[in-house]
Amino acid sequence: MRIFMRYRHRVLVFLFFLAIITYLDRVCVAVAGPEMQKDLGITPEQWGWVVGVFAITYALFEIPSGALGDRIGPRKVLTRIVVWWSTFTFLTGTVKSFKWLLVTQMAFGAGEAGAFPNASGTISRWFPKTERGRAQGVVWMASRIGGAISPLLVIPIQAAWGWRASFWTFSVVGIIWAIVWYIWMRDTPREKPGVSAAEIAEIEEGQTPVQGHRSLPLSVLRSANFWFILAMYHTYVWGSYFFLSWLHTFLAKGRGFTPEDLQRWSPLPFVFGMAATFTGGLVSDALVKRIGLKWGRRLVGFSGLTFSAICMAAETLVTGKVSSVLVLSLAYFGSDFMLPVAWAVCLDVGRRYAGAVTGAMNMAGQLGSFLSAVTFGYLIRGFGTYNAILLPMAGTLFLSALLWLKIDPTKELVPEPETTVSTATA
Repeated sequence: MRIFMRYRHRVLVFLFFLAIITYLDRVCVAVAGPEMQKDLGITPEQWGWVVGVFAITYALFEIPSGALGDRIGPRKVLTRIVVWWSTFTFLTGTVKSFKWLLVTQMAFGAGEAGAFPNASGTISRWFPKTERGRAQGVVWMASRIGGAISPLLVIPIQAAWGWRASFWTFSVVGIIWAIVWYIWMRDTPREKPGVSAAEIAEIEEGQTPVQGHRSLPLSVLRSANFWFILAMYHTYVWGSYFFLSWLHTFLAKGRGFTPEDLQRWSPLPFVFGMAATFTGGLVSDALVKRIGLKWGRRLVGFSGLTFSAICMAAETLVTGKVSSVLVLSLAYFGSDFMLPVAWAVCLDVGRRYAGAVTGAMNMAGQLGSFLSAVTFGYLIRGFGTYNAILLPMAGTLFLSALLWLKIDPTKELVPEPETTVSTATA
């Protein structure tokens, strides 16, 4: 097939499966959540802390892990990340108390931090600017595939062997990926035997060589563009993290879904997200060619999040099972339509510091994950209804949409040197 004629597409296949495995492991916690809460005697507010501590340690290690990938390359860093999280995925299946579940989730979050920043760093090194939106779209589409198939795998495994067995199974898959990735992958096209001079020239056109990256300069803290990106992603995650942490509990306890209902309907939001992430990346790249980088990114971000906010607010008026999950799926479609564009913008403004910039953005997002996960537990207890979390999500999603109107993808955070790579040396 033609897609395999270029080495960068083979790299994208590896990142595709990385994203699937990442979300298989992450969503496994959400899918197994109702059974884990029952078995370990966990209350709603305690469950908020379980999914929240993962997010806070994930946030704290995002920038260091992303910056490390910029310095030593994503090949080694992603290998370490996947081995680490696979280990703690396995250990999650051994816990017997709320306390030890918190410990494993904290370690899980610390180890998984940097996965997507280093995937973005790989895209920055292996893909030209005009293909980065769709490459990000493919990666995030794969993450939604992982989210969609997780219930289809976890629930039958739970029924046959209990919720612990699902964590043990998925940990093995991650270890296999890490071994193959480390053996096959190289950090840049120039290091990979078999990559043609023509493809290297195509990738490097207008770019600065990636070797010798330094730490992200502190001067970025004076950039309003940098802070708008962080604020946009922080508020966006208040809505999106619900689907990774609270969705299955919300459907089971807030909408009366049975395990059979969950297996049938809970993958639907991720199916919608799968279509949205791929479409958003394609639409943004097409708009960039047609109307320019600035509005080619902005329009996708603003429109997707506005639609998501409207759907999330509408969920408060819905009571039926099918209609409820359908409206939530539309909300996820809107936010995921924006998602690959947010990560592409980090490559646009970060360039050779792509790992650190995406790490900073995702750190801000994971702080939102932590705050939302914990806050939602207390809102549910305080108001006595799972609907209490819907309007706060709608509000933060709309705020995130407005912030897109302040983000300028054409303003690099650290201006690149004037010189570019000569194709004659390829």
